[in-house]
Amino acid sequence: MNKLRDFITPRLMNIINKDGLSDSDVSPGFNKALNKTLDPNDWEKIRLLGHRMVDDMMDLMEHIGKQPVWRQIPADIKRTYLDPVPLEPSDVDDVYAAFKKEILPFAKGNIHPRFFAWVEGTGTPMGVLAEMLGSAMNSNVAIGEHSAMYIDAQVVNWCKQLMQYPEDATGILLSGASMANITALNVARNTQLKKNVRQEGIHAVPGQMVMYCSAETHSCVQKAAESIGIGSNAVRRIAVTANYQIDLLELKLAIETDIAAGLNPFCVVGNAGTVNTGAIDPLDELAEICRKFNLWLHIDGAFGAIAKMLPEYSEQLKAIEVADSVAFDLHKWMYMPYEIACVLIKDGKAHRESFANTPSYLVNADRGLAAGPDPINNFGLELSRGFKALKVWMSLKEHGLNRYIEVITKNVLQARYVEQLVQKETELEMLTPVTMNIACYRYTQKDLSLQALNAINKELLVQLQEQGIASPSSTMLNGIFAIRVCIVNQRTRQSDLDLLISQSIRIGRECVRKPAIER
Repeated sequence: MNKLRDFITPRLMNIINKDGLSDSDVSPGFNKALNKTLDPNDWEKIRLLGHRMVDDMMDLMEHIGKQPVWRQIPADIKRTYLDPVPLEPSDVDDVYAAFKKEILPFAKGNIHPRFFAWVEGTGTPMGVLAEMLGSAMNSNVAIGEHSAMYIDAQVVNWCKQLMQYPEDATGILLSGASMANITALNVARNTQLKKNVRQEGIHAVPGQMVMYCSAETHSCVQKAAESIGIGSNAVRRIAVTANYQIDLLELKLAIETDIAAGLNPFCVVGNAGTVNTGAIDPLDELAEICRKFNLWLHIDGAFGAIAKMLPEYSEQLKAIEVADSVAFDLHKWMYMPYEIACVLIKDGKAHRESFANTPSYLVNADRGLAAGPDPINNFGLELSRGFKALKVWMSLKEHGLNRYIEVITKNVLQARYVEQLVQKETELEMLTPVTMNIACYRYTQKDLSLQALNAINKELLVQLQEQGIASPSSTMLNGIFAIRVCIVNQRTRQSDLDLLISQSIRIGRECVRKPAIER
């Protein structure tokens, strides 16, 4: 033991002797240090706390509509967020009490039925429970012969069925559509260049690579271009039509101009539901253009690709089936808890060749724990990855796909209902037709300038949020400030939309009466 003491630093000795052992009792102290864990000493106490947490969260979700959608975080609470890292343990009940006081009341609000900001899903009770189960299993879905690997693959196969992709296509579950788009465009770059880009880099091919998308395309596509090494200047953002769809004539002209200049076009990104208005690009025509110029067609369907399951949109989105790749979120219009998205790649071989990397410690075996499906790091950038698929697997088992189609259809009808309510009111104005699940409107008065109306609507939006009534977001459409209502909310009911519109009128009138408004 004396020899062992020579290897123990004073700091380790303090840890060993923390339980009151003397220097002469190093052996018992060392043995105790070797057996410390983070499991509770009182399992019954943590079990009771867990039951209380589940009850509290189920109560929260059941009655969330009675709460304000959003609350401003008080200054004294914000100060607690600056507390230093705790060095000593706290009682678990005190930890949970701090959560309920300092964190829970000031959530973003997207589980509320009147949350319409951005494109953010609500989650479900089963999804919450599935996350708890997945966390308890704590599976690293990277490699191995274990159930999570197979459920992960099964959910990817279900996603292929949703998009009607062939069985031999490949896919991977990711954090969100941003990572899904980056993954797809990485494969597009590697495949279209016909070179071993992973070894030689993009400079192995002469001519600047360029890709094309509409001016309404999500900013993550620009980030993807930067991430795959072609740079944001190589993204041709094509103008849109009055319906916010990509202008096909300008697209073809841009491609022809770049080819004539000796550049290297490789991909077109089509939108299945733009973030601003929900517009769907003419995907059939984009597919034809890509065939003509031998370009990769990628579909950014972050939320809108899911509408392919609805009969009304099945033809408009049918070109997804012929696209080379498609990215979409399941935490948006499939209402799964954050975070989970999927990317599907038609050419499975090209997909795997873009990422496969097998060091000796990740080699599959024929038997034992290292056997199992192809590791996910052969299809994406990640290696360590949680059990994302479980919440999808359990939720689809619980409700069945047809129930999801019914609720997604409800959201489309609700956006049209908002449009109808706005059109009935002389003080409100629709700014673009509803094409899917997004309605953009503003409060208006005939004798007010554009500048004044923009100021009024900015204040109106903030008042809706600060008063806890509803949480739409905003966008600019042709210089006009728009209140943007995006409905990917399984909890929204008709009465929530009635309240949104009636309160928009009330607050708009109050804003007009403010003396600072410039007419």
